[in-house]
Amino acid sequence: MSRTITASITRDTRLCMSLSGRPSNIGTRFHNYLYDELGLDFVYKAFTTTDLPAAIAAIRALGIRGCGVSMPFKEACIEHVDVVHSSASAIDSVNTIVNEDGELHAYNTDYQAVADLLLRARLDPATTVAVAGSGGMAKAVVAALRDAGFRAVTVVARNRRSGPVLARTYGFEWRPELGDGRPGLLVNATPIGMTGPDAAALPFPEEAVAAADAVFDVVAMPPDTPLIRAATGTGKTVITGAEVIALQAAEQFALYTGVRPTDDQIRRASEFSRS
Repeated sequence: MSRTITASITRDTRLCMSLSGRPSNIGTRFHNYLYDELGLDFVYKAFTTTDLPAAIAAIRALGIRGCGVSMPFKEACIEHVDVVHSSASAIDSVNTIVNEDGELHAYNTDYQAVADLLLRARLDPATTVAVAGSGGMAKAVVAALRDAGFRAVTVVARNRRSGPVLARTYGFEWRPELGDGRPGLLVNATPIGMTGPDAAALPFPEEAVAAADAVFDVVAMPPDTPLIRAATGTGKTVITGAEVIALQAAEQFALYTGVRPTDDQIRRASEFSRS
């Protein structure tokens, strides 16, 4: 899929950006596609930095409208913003900064996207849940589950430091392995199924996947991970990482521009961003 972005940049063009340890083109392509589609005088550019305080100060000083924040800056940036909204304070992690006339507002649209997808799926909060992982995305998932009323949640993480801390913070249990557990909802918040030696692996035992009523994989690339492939066509509720990344980016887009794209526009921008 190809597309030519034709809008010209002028002195009035509003700049949005991202800060990441390893910048990619996904966000850049997503946002610029929609700016062009909707005729908005914005441009989006990805950056990395070795001086986070100076980078965030530049957002304020240069009037940069918004900034997407990725690892390893999601927690470190909190002390440099002015207002932390509930989506970010719920997990002490920021993935979006919006500059409101020099006042920097912090949000976490990862958390919001997960919460919205859980709501859309109409999953019963009485369902037992296992969440694989204990990193930043696992934190967003666990917090969203708690806030949606889920109580029987187990964090499954081999990291014996971060796993118990994450579970304890949100009032849930921790296990290093799922073992013989057969939860109704399985959520993968690890890189398993993405690339490298674990690209073909499942984050949970095959028996647990077969027994689950619903699966949710936050891995966005590829969208058809081994977990998603194992669940598709079986009658289970399936939520993909492609849905997460598209929805969180659309929330960012709305915060930056005040314009909410249609579902079809989000779908096409998401496809373009991954092409």
